[in-house]
Amino acid sequence: MKKTLLLLILTIFSYCGFAQNGLLVHSNEKGMYVMHTVNAKENFYSIGRLYAISPKDIAAFNGFDMANGLSIGQSIMIPLNATNFSQTDEKGTPVYYEVGDKEGLYRVSLKNNKVLMANLRKWNHLTSDNISPGQKLIVGYLQASGVPTTNVAASNPAPAPATTQPVATKTDVKVEPTQPQSQPVTEQKKAEPVSNQRAPEKQPAAPSTPQVAMGGAGYFKTQFEQQSKAANNEKSATASIFKTSSGWQDGKYYALMDNVEPGTIIRITNPTNNKAVYAKVLGEMSGIRQNQGLEVRISNAAASALDISDPNKFIVKVNY
Repeated sequence: MKKTLLLLILTIFSYCGFAQNGLLVHSNEKGMYVMHTVNAKENFYSIGRLYAISPKDIAAFNGFDMANGLSIGQSIMIPLNATNFSQTDEKGTPVYYEVGDKEGLYRVSLKNNKVLMANLRKWNHLTSDNISPGQKLIVGYLQASGVPTTNVAASNPAPAPATTQPVATKTDVKVEPTQPQSQPVTEQKKAEPVSNQRAPEKQPAAPSTPQVAMGGAGYFKTQFEQQSKAANNEKSATASIFKTSSGWQDGKYYALMDNVEPGTIIRITNPTNNKAVYAKVLGEMSGIRQNQGLEVRISNAAASALDISDPNKFIVKVNY
């Protein structure tokens, strides 16, 4: 009886430790991983079965010699790779990322293997891109049947309230920071007038798109003109391009820029030909190596509308 009770207590503590720590994702130069605390009678093989991964992969990721075994209470890293982790299928045990200070949804995507922002919104039931420090977001699913499901999501703080910007439209855009993806971008709009509602997902855009009426300046031109502080700030900026499938038919152009509130509409002008477009700021750029030396990134559709020929760096004039 005493042995049974002791085993039950050990099991409960093991589960609690796993629920609090094991399914929070971390990353290092080797890749993404979760932490596991070794319990009594566990070894490389039993832990490998628990997480659906080769015991050799666990040893290699931690720099261990399998011949030396493991110790009770030892913390080890469990790698998340193609064999046991999915960031496309909504099946398995959810793995969470804890949002850090000044991190937006775009930064969370980059830090977690560039998981699609559309998936982050879907899995976490986000109605906007506003997230809060300390919030725990699902970034993928562990493909292992023996792993207990946790209640990490229940501790999530409520999403940050919408900004007081006059711009009411919330846009669902998938950003591709380094290379194009084959999956199409799905856009959803909220609080739009009935006359401007989009067709259902996967249907082609309506032929009378805003950009036709605006001469290529883009969907957000009217919102720019309605901003209370529109055009009070003007600067020349070193720019580059990020790739997204938005904007080519609907005229919805986007940008990344530091020190500008997400959701702000900015005017971007090509000084070589004075062509201008209007773009919505999705988030910041700082802290990302690919953005060093840049002050703004604009979507490839916006660059095309401006007749930008340099795919690397170029100068634009920004008003906001």
